[in-house]
Amino acid sequence: AGVCPKAVEEMNEAAQKSGKVFCIMYNQRTTPIFATAREIVRSGRLGEIKRTVWIITNWYRNQAYYDSGSWRASWIGEGGGVLINQCVHNIDIWQWIYKMPIAVRGFCAYGKYHNIEVEDDVSVYTEYENGATGVFITSTGEYPGTNRLEISGELGKLVIEDGTLKLWELSSSERKYCFGSDTNAPKPTIDYSETKYSNKGSGHIGIVQNFINAILYGEELISPGYEGIKALTIINSIHLSDWTGETVRLPIDKERFKTLLDEKIASSSFRNVTDSVSQTNSSVLSDRWSVKW
Repeated sequence: AGVCPKAVEEMNEAAQKSGKVFCIMYNQRTTPIFATAREIVRSGRLGEIKRTVWIITNWYRNQAYYDSGSWRASWIGEGGGVLINQCVHNIDIWQWIYKMPIAVRGFCAYGKYHNIEVEDDVSVYTEYENGATGVFITSTGEYPGTNRLEISGELGKLVIEDGTLKLWELSSSERKYCFGSDTNAPKPTIDYSETKYSNKGSGHIGIVQNFINAILYGEELISPGYEGIKALTIINSIHLSDWTGETVRLPIDKERFKTLLDEKIASSSFRNVTDSVSQTNSSVLSDRWSVKW
């Protein structure tokens, strides 16, 4: 949606005034495995959520990737690194399945694995209104990487990994077993299931078709444009937390963030390379945007 929340808020306001259908290209929301996870969590099947953990380090990029464009991996050209380029879709799915955090503590490493000025390795800790916590770990410098999303609740947990959704459901709340059992090692009854998903969804085409259907027939948008600010807010909070060494509570201090980002941009420069995207195989580019198992 943008790099700074203030600019995105202005876009959202303009869209509201226009009265037009407003959509953003969050293509991974069409992925069936993520949509199923969202339904499970939002329906309450896992009960009160305790923790979310997403380790997604299979966004590997080599130096040639960064050297393929003068705008890449610079504050002035991109406004960030792995968070705003590769992981913006994952962060959207993270909050789309559960909810937005209320506090963020971020730890970023800049140019840890590549000759770049922006972050290529990130660890994040989040807190939620109900007391739940979250962890998000990503990198473009690990190979082979991991892609595992785990969400734990009072009634069970789900895990998404390798295109499989694994679900553990308790017969009653873990809190009941914790305080209601008279044995020191209770074993709650568990119903386990797993479903393999080969279909990665309709992706970009599905979002465009949904956008068209919303215009023509009033179909509900899968990815309303107004929600673009949510993932961006989390990303900005991670950066702001790392720059200040503080836990950032939402809503983010937009002016403080912009001031610090502008300082980064002022000392940044476009990469001294020859842009080569036009010579890159289009199928390789398309694969970059696909869902990573």
